[in-house]
Amino acid sequence: MSEVNLLKRNFSRESYTNVIDTNFNELVSAPTSIPILELPTVDEFFEDYNSLFFLIPKTGDNSHTTLIETSTQYLGYNPASDEIQALQQEITGLRQQLLETRKQLEQIGTNTLNEVQKLSSNITS
Repeated sequence: MSEVNLLKRNFSRESYTNVIDTNFNELVSAPTSIPILELPTVDEFFEDYNSLFFLIPKTGDNSHTTLIETSTQYLGYNPASDEIQALQQEITGLRQQLLETRKQLEQIGTNTLNEVQKLSSNITS
């Protein structure tokens, strides 16, 4: 067998930090540079959007429908609610007209009945 000579070195507490590197900088890999992507400005976005407009599908993923749904959700806007509200107002107006017409018909019926009763009482007398 071969002999191995081991040499043990002892350092004092004060000299230890001067001789031994106690930092972890050797265990950390060198920082990699992360490229910073620049986002387009709003004007650039709309220029791109206008140039791609007819290439964007109408429905499906990344479509005009997706843009509409995302934007209306962000705005809290429901276009159907405006239409429903307008239709409800129209229904209310039509109900009021119907009620007024029924009242007029009832009044005409009452007047006609009164006239018939007057005529029949005149005939019988």
